[in-house]
Amino acid sequence: MHRDDHAGRPRRTLRSMALLSAAALFLIPLAESASAHGSIVDPASRNYGCWQRWGNDHLNPSMQQQDPMCWQAWQANPNAMWNWNGLYRNGVGGNHQAAIPDGQLCSGGRTEGGRYNALDAVGAWKTTDIRNNFTVKLYDQASHGADYFRVYVTRQGYDATTQPLRWSNLELVHQTGRYAPSQNISFNVSAPGRTGRHVVFTIWQASHMDQAYYLCSDVNFS
Repeated sequence: MHRDDHAGRPRRTLRSMALLSAAALFLIPLAESASAHGSIVDPASRNYGCWQRWGNDHLNPSMQQQDPMCWQAWQANPNAMWNWNGLYRNGVGGNHQAAIPDGQLCSGGRTEGGRYNALDAVGAWKTTDIRNNFTVKLYDQASHGADYFRVYVTRQGYDATTQPLRWSNLELVHQTGRYAPSQNISFNVSAPGRTGRHVVFTIWQASHMDQAYYLCSDVNFS
């Protein structure tokens, strides 16, 4: 009996280690997400919205019918959603339009590696209902603060379901001043004359270094 007990112990230990390893692998995306930066959470940026709706259920095939733009993004690169807070560029020097080509605004021009490319896909992204006077909310896990935020809204007549997003489609509607480091920042924006589906494009220039975030939020003005 004594020999049998010791013989079984290594097998039980190996099974326990395998289960712990599997659990650790499952938690890697969440840990990576939790260690990074921030995003616009209301109205939700494209990848934050996909993570918010499907992060706990991202293997559900129903997403393909219920939320096809998130589906294609999850299929293209799940890390774009697990890293919803890492869509930034360093060293742009405020020259955003030169750094980000037309058609790549929602990925911040981050085509290397293809992580965020799917965020530029044209189609019927899920929208957040807002009014012409609305509030933009940032969640910044690392409390970087901001030199400024610039908020653009697409011009009336632009159709995000059929057209790639270009700088010429946007109108600057709001620019803020500086914000001290904080995990939660919010400010009010007015975008008169809009109805229906639009894209809110926010540039967050962080204050801890020359680091700029480029964030597309799909909205419906009601």
